[in-house]
Amino acid sequence: MLHSTESAAHKREGLRQRLAQSGISVLPGAFNPLAAMLIERHGFDGVYVSGAAVAADLGLPDVGLTTLSELAARSAQIARVTSLPTIVDADTGFGEPLNAARAVQVLEDAGVAGLHLEDQVNPKRCGHLDGKQVVDLDVALRRLRAAVAARRDPNLLLIARTDARAVEGLDAAVERARAYVDAGADAIFPEALLDLGEFARLRASVSVPILANMTEFGRGDALRVDQLRDVGVNLVIFPVSLLRLAMGAADRALTALRRDGSLASVLGEMQTRDELYDLVDYAAFAQFDLSIYNFRRPD
Repeated sequence: MLHSTESAAHKREGLRQRLAQSGISVLPGAFNPLAAMLIERHGFDGVYVSGAAVAADLGLPDVGLTTLSELAARSAQIARVTSLPTIVDADTGFGEPLNAARAVQVLEDAGVAGLHLEDQVNPKRCGHLDGKQVVDLDVALRRLRAAVAARRDPNLLLIARTDARAVEGLDAAVERARAYVDAGADAIFPEALLDLGEFARLRASVSVPILANMTEFGRGDALRVDQLRDVGVNLVIFPVSLLRLAMGAADRALTALRRDGSLASVLGEMQTRDELYDLVDYAAFAQFDLSIYNFRRPD
């Protein structure tokens, strides 16, 4: 009730322990706290906060307009309601190496279990659009080293994302991944790989966990969790899926309302009142009230 009983430190430790084991962790993207609660209820391994989803929820394109404060506020809201570890998209660190260092500490204070920083030119753009640019390797390494140095909890997972595959090719992505590991990255996120063979190549190239992004309508193949697991991928995110589903359903409902003058035709697609109340645990709040305000006024 109110906040998760699991501390941020405990969530970070749990994520580290899980990554040390075999298998793959699946993290759907939560665009708000209620979605995070639903993700936990369905038994997933963690929650992902997508920069693209946060931007879209603010009515903005994913082109580096979201601020650190906006991302940290949403991340804290999401992390507080779930016992699952939350991994956050920190884009390019919101500026120069010193900005990246501050971003790490602000997001650490927000209670996240991990975050990733990318090597795009700032301001960045969606990793599956044309026209991306990556910074020089030495610039990316300074950004990453600043982030590593800023971390206070050693269990905070720092993931280095490289967008080099779509810009300079797979060999360049592999080279950067190795350099990022040497600079202190705990895991590697190779963005926009095209197929399972490319994930296998990347997996064989580094000793740390790797993360796969299975966003819909992206550049690469839509791979199943078991396929990624079998080539050694450790984490897989579905970053914008719930937002797309929710907005698609909302769009269809508004069409029906405009057409029919009621929502009778889409009631079956809605979360019921009882389901919503159960998810947010109305009963626990009511019981908490009764346990405090249980006095009687004498006659």
